[in-house]
Amino acid sequence: MNDERLVRPRRHPANHVSRRAFVALSIGSGLAATPRAADAALPVVETDLAIETPDGSCDAAFIHPASGVHPGVLIWPDAFGLRPAMRQMGRRLAGEGYAVLVPNPFYRVAKAPQYETAANVDFAAPETRAKLGPLMGSITAPGAAEKDAAVYVAFLDAQRQVDRARRIGTQGYCMGGALVMRTAAAVPDRIGAGASFHGGGLVTDRADSPHLLAPRIRARMYIGVAANDDQRQPDAKDKLRAAFAAGSVPVEIEVYPARHGWCVPDMPTEAGAPIYSAADAERAWGKLLALYRSALA
Repeated sequence: MNDERLVRPRRHPANHVSRRAFVALSIGSGLAATPRAADAALPVVETDLAIETPDGSCDAAFIHPASGVHPGVLIWPDAFGLRPAMRQMGRRLAGEGYAVLVPNPFYRVAKAPQYETAANVDFAAPETRAKLGPLMGSITAPGAAEKDAAVYVAFLDAQRQVDRARRIGTQGYCMGGALVMRTAAAVPDRIGAGASFHGGGLVTDRADSPHLLAPRIRARMYIGVAANDDQRQPDAKDKLRAAFAAGSVPVEIEVYPARHGWCVPDMPTEAGAPIYSAADAERAWGKLLALYRSALA
């Protein structure tokens, strides 16, 4: 049975592919939407569904403008998974004219939401690490992201709201940044743009490091790096630039004066200061829209 409802920040149970859709005339604010962005937003439809993969049934949200066909976009959530904050991002992007899929990356372990919000999470607590380890391990296991990416892209291409004549975009946050790289490399003929915001593990010393996938990528890329991530790994941006240059991949890499997680509105405070930065998140959002408008042709 389907579950289609008005857009609101609440838990949405997983359901199968829609037969009906309820047009949501009230758009979620997402990343602290400016009045101009909110005024321009299209009415959107949000549907909960299940997508069958080789490893099981993935619960997901599919969000798109109420009419017309549009470029498809795959959003990879951060380590706290598919939850209201990620749905808000999907609604905001759909309001800009994109057909957006936000999957539960941890469907192999549990249905979403694994967290209703990240706002009260203690990153250093042993119980947090004990919960996140198996969740993240399920999607970072060898080949898992690549299998899922192929299924999600095929899903988007099968939807009547998606313009198959245009290429697909993908964006990811924290853990999702590396998944963007893997998606762009796994489905190079369909992915036209990829954006990583405060992505984790883009450059490692392992043989399967995401940056080594650059020669297989045909998308235009944008990498937004958090200042504290850059401090911990100052050579990562240089290795990324070198890898993309060697693969002739167009890329823009920027370091933001913000903390890891700055784009996600439900991040907790850290050392008494907020992680989420509205000004930097809006700047990143503008970069994302500019990327999609230029590359998803």
